[in-house]
Amino acid sequence: MRGLKKFGNLLYRIWCVFSFLLPFIIFLPFFRIFILRKKWYKYAGLLNRIWSWLQLRMYFIPVKVVHKAPLDPKQVYIYAPNHTSYIDIPLLLSTVPGFLNFVGKVSLTRVPLWGVIFKALYISVDRDSQLSRAKTYIYSNKSIDQGRSIVIFPEGKIPDANVGQDLAPFKDGPFKLAIDRKIPLVPVTMPFNHIFLPDVKGKFVVNWHPLKIVFHEPIDTTNMTMDDLEPLKAHVFNLIKSEFVINENGNQYSNNQKPGSFSPAGV
Repeated sequence: MRGLKKFGNLLYRIWCVFSFLLPFIIFLPFFRIFILRKKWYKYAGLLNRIWSWLQLRMYFIPVKVVHKAPLDPKQVYIYAPNHTSYIDIPLLLSTVPGFLNFVGKVSLTRVPLWGVIFKALYISVDRDSQLSRAKTYIYSNKSIDQGRSIVIFPEGKIPDANVGQDLAPFKDGPFKLAIDRKIPLVPVTMPFNHIFLPDVKGKFVVNWHPLKIVFHEPIDTTNMTMDDLEPLKAHVFNLIKSEFVINENGNQYSNNQKPGSFSPAGV
């Protein structure tokens, strides 16, 4: 029985690689065309959203989307999600409307084929460089001026330990930006991504598991000052962590959706 389970998992991993690569290979020529001009970037963003949605469907995983309050499609937001897996960005792209911008680590720009696309569409940061962090703040402000919501992982990277059970200390970036620009900040919890696609160095591990994403109520920063930065960080930290599911059997999730289905993103 154990050998049969291992063989089934191997087949599923192969299928997941196929589901990731096939749409990307088909879309790649269009990506390369759409990043030739800045005015076409929004089409590349839409294509990236379609690719993310398609690969999640092909993984045969149900995704439950929870909104604690309605989100205004005309409003620019700063989304602050926990970071646990490389599936985080596809899940966000599949569930957040509009032409999003992401702040991601600079190593993503060096990924073969995909790196040049990420560099054109999104903001890369070398967290060990003070100059790079300063430029990221400038680019984030420009993105807001262009009417693009921004996703910034407040942990900065996938935690090295206790993933899905605790959060790494938060950086100031998304909170300072929200207060400076008086933009609503939306905490986001993704409690099961690390189970489906864990970040295991030197290994490619996939475990079939339903996913869930929780959009907390937007936090109004209109009347906030930098004196509110630390309380805001603590409040968001607790909100995100409140949706973690931990018991003696590990992280568990259950719903009655059919495999591969999505709950409505706007509800």
